[in-house]
Amino acid sequence: MKNTKNMIPTIFKTLHVSNQDELGELYKNWDEYESDVIQLAGYVGHLVTTEALLRHLKDKEAKILDAGCGTGLVGDILYSKEYKNIVGVDFSKEMLNRALKKNVYESLSLCDLTQKIEFEDNSFDAIVCAGTFTCGHVGPEALNEMIRITKNDGYISFTVRKQEWEASPYEKIIKELELSKLWQQVERYTSKYNTQEGVTCQLCLYQVTK
Repeated sequence: MKNTKNMIPTIFKTLHVSNQDELGELYKNWDEYESDVIQLAGYVGHLVTTEALLRHLKDKEAKILDAGCGTGLVGDILYSKEYKNIVGVDFSKEMLNRALKKNVYESLSLCDLTQKIEFEDNSFDAIVCAGTFTCGHVGPEALNEMIRITKNDGYISFTVRKQEWEASPYEKIIKELELSKLWQQVERYTSKYNTQEGVTCQLCLYQVTK
């Protein structure tokens, strides 16, 4: 993968880790995470995924999973819009500790989205997954589990960083899920992602139809 011209060193490292332990160590010590990704990288993934979801999800009581919640950027937005039944999961304990301080989640728990997700079938009305489908993090195989834990007619809104979209079989897996009538496309387009780096993403909003 090419290093974009303005990429900050810590972000570059997160995209080039060799395993989850190495990735965890980076997040563990990333005290300036929010200012780095928003101010320096110009990250807007949390904005575009949430805005897409809220164009369609009108029930303020809906139970929403923030998958890969990090420090709680998505939770902040949802809570400010009066959506307060929010569950957050992340694989980094340190990130969850930062999210906890925002007091916007009903619950927060550790979760590795590359494995089976520890929720019952049909647990959520919607899932938001912002900035998590990216190089060295979570791959498209996680979409099957997300569909499993989302209710019928529920929504899954997610970003996929451009380099990750090109490197992994997202197009193929998304199409297979459509052909299997497990979900249908509501919105999908190229969106801004890290504006200061000049990096885009695929913004995907699908409705579960299983």
